[in-house]
Amino acid sequence: MNNNDILKKLRVALQLRDDDIIKILSLVDFQISASELGALFRKEDHPNYRECGDQILRNFLNGLIIHLRGPIDQKKRIPPSKIN
Repeated sequence: MNNNDILKKLRVALQLRDDDIIKILSLVDFQISASELGALFRKEDHPNYRECGDQILRNFLNGLIIHLRGPIDQKKRIPPSKIN
């Protein structure tokens, strides 16, 4: 299973449309056009198919966390010095 398959399965499972995915990616300041996104969901033998890189999937997952949970409140954030 590759990144394209993971992105497709998440889109179906969460019932997301293309514009929803674009908004989720924009939450982490990652810009992608609708045509670029559509290329990720094409079949591998299609001439306009594009492989989903780790960066796109990573940013989508980080944006999805913000979308579902909300941004981390600055008051609740633990400083790195207090973690140890």
